[in-house]
Amino acid sequence: RIARLATPHDGGERPDPLVAARSLGRMVSGTPTSTWLDATVELAQDVVLEPGVVLRGTTRVGRDSVIRTGSQLLDTVIGERCTIWASVLESSVVEDDVRIGPFSHLRPGSRIGSRAELGNFAEVKGSTIGAGSKQHHFSYIGDAVVGEGVNIGAGTITANYDGKRKHRTTIADRAFIGSDTILRAPVTIGEGAVTGAGSVVTHDVPPGHVVFGVPARDHTPPPAVTDATDEPA
Repeated sequence: RIARLATPHDGGERPDPLVAARSLGRMVSGTPTSTWLDATVELAQDVVLEPGVVLRGTTRVGRDSVIRTGSQLLDTVIGERCTIWASVLESSVVEDDVRIGPFSHLRPGSRIGSRAELGNFAEVKGSTIGAGSKQHHFSYIGDAVVGEGVNIGAGTITANYDGKRKHRTTIADRAFIGSDTILRAPVTIGEGAVTGAGSVVTHDVPPGHVVFGVPARDHTPPPAVTDATDEPA
């Protein structure tokens, strides 16, 4: 139950790509060389599949999305206008206008919100990444809920396993997680909070606070005090 789309010049079989596309109930834009689709895959209109793509199981790809070379998708739902490049996605949901890759990995149970961006060597497991959040380099987010507009710095890790049990991490909207931050779960990072580069965060961080260090301590600047003599008469 695999449909192969190929050109006459790849040295292999010469199946009609339109027949393969019709078997999926949708049209495929282009005729990639060596692209493999299970017959259970669903493609919307104007999807582009580059050479070397593998789509398996109940994968669905939304309109105007581009699945670039080297990507493998298993039982995954892709929204509209997404770009997936050289990445592995398993049993996950990707909302509209998301960019993933190269070399990202979505493990089962992940959900990526609209306009989010995952870059090279970003791994997500059993987590939700909120709309507009960015996780660009060398990072692991596991068993976590990440809000909207969050920055996940390079080298960030959610330390979710204590050797016996998995624990949850929560990162609220617009938090800024500095490079090489370790978040020891269970832990909550409040809305708009900041962790400095290299921090090991072992306790909850209140909204708007700034922490850094090993272990991370609160270094939130005190609120500005208005001098009474500066007030108008």
